[in-house]
Amino acid sequence: MARTGRPKGTNNKDIICSMRMDAATKKRLEAYCEKMNMAKSEALRHAIDLLAEEAK
Repeated sequence: MARTGRPKGTNNKDIICSMRMDAATKKRLEAYCEKMNMAKSEALRHAIDLLAEEAK
């Protein structure tokens, strides 16, 4: 019997990382995400990419 459900992708995000932040930082993140119409996790991944490029 075949498995049902969503098929596996090529770039699965299976690692969970939580972080603590103050209320002001959370508000800034939420405002940015609303303005750019993106999820918080997507915005954080983008920020990490920018920091990695800057470090090169």
